[in-house]
Amino acid sequence: MALLKSGWLWRQTSVLKRWKLNWCDLWIDGSFVFYKTESRRDYEAKVNLKATCVNVKSGLECPNVCPPESHPRENLLVVFLRDGNMLILCANSEDEALAWNLTLMEAKRNPVLTYNPYDDTYQTVPIDSHNAVYIMPSTASGGTQHVWVHRDSYDDSFGEQIALGLLAGMAAGAAMRSLLWMPFWFC
Repeated sequence: MALLKSGWLWRQTSVLKRWKLNWCDLWIDGSFVFYKTESRRDYEAKVNLKATCVNVKSGLECPNVCPPESHPRENLLVVFLRDGNMLILCANSEDEALAWNLTLMEAKRNPVLTYNPYDDTYQTVPIDSHNAVYIMPSTASGGTQHVWVHRDSYDDSFGEQIALGLLAGMAAGAAMRSLLWMPFWFC
């Protein structure tokens, strides 16, 4: 998966409304992931922008939001989500906030296209966690970019099989538990 932008952003928590400094990764599939540290070991939150983002505003377009102490209002970013919630962020500079705003809007809108030379058509690629996209820019001046999509061969019903196995295990466990009480019924 291709990484569009990463860096440190302040994020306001949804419950206590306090500001936390998070390392953020924005991926080409629209996944916006917040980590505690730059090592990317444990993520705190994840938002799929292609599915949930309605609009992104930055700077003075955010009148009802207070930035963290020692940060001006121009550094603010607000991501409006489809369910009515807001993701409130703050960058370290106004230029960085503008760069994040443009990148967030690009990740929200732009699909990945592949070119089929045999019938001279472009097709959109549904990017999810099972597809990997490799983008290689051309070395010649005025050339085109090449996009390769690697699709994992997996069974679509794999998750359903796991769920069915868990359900069967719970039913078997309930049946076994009732059989353990059987000697006490005849006393």
